[in-house]
Amino acid sequence: MSLKKAYLIVILVLLVDQISKIYIKTHFRLTEYHEVFGLSWFRIHFIENEGMAWGAEIPGSYGKLFLTLFRLVAVCGIGWWLNDAIKKRQSKYLIVSIALILAGAFGNIIDSVFYGVIFDYSAPNHVATLFSDQPYGKLLHGKVVDMLYFPIITDAHFPSWFPIIGGKEFSFFNAIFNVADAAISVAVGILIVFNKKAFAKS
Repeated sequence: MSLKKAYLIVILVLLVDQISKIYIKTHFRLTEYHEVFGLSWFRIHFIENEGMAWGAEIPGSYGKLFLTLFRLVAVCGIGWWLNDAIKKRQSKYLIVSIALILAGAFGNIIDSVFYGVIFDYSAPNHVATLFSDQPYGKLLHGKVVDMLYFPIITDAHFPSWFPIIGGKEFSFFNAIFNVADAAISVAVGILIVFNKKAFAKS
């Protein structure tokens, strides 16, 4: 696969990711959700997080800054990996996966780096404005926009005979994510399912 085709994948994923995030940010109130096609298990549900998986945060005033800088370094490393894989004519499975990972990581970095200075705040009673005079944060301190939610099983309980967790409530799938996250997950899936082909010696 050529470098041009690989970066076309990156650009297309980035466009879909950012267009969807900007639309949600400027049309939805925080925590607002709508069922897609009337399906209770497929929702567009707007939340924001500090950029780590499952909404986790690094404590301390410099936690967000450290996370964003770490991601910038990681993206540079992934970009080098993509170029190296193409130069070495490695498997298309591997190259496509790396391109998806790069796009996903870069998509969330855009939120972290710029959203704090180009949007005002989102709240349950307020829809954010793009290029606001009163941004909600500062450079490198933006929040990541998530909106894809598939609560396939909700309000269920483990059987009472289960050890330790018997009778406790559980749900599946309770993560809310975005297109960038989905791209990374697809890439990991490709690498797992097509492992031998992805890492086959050229």
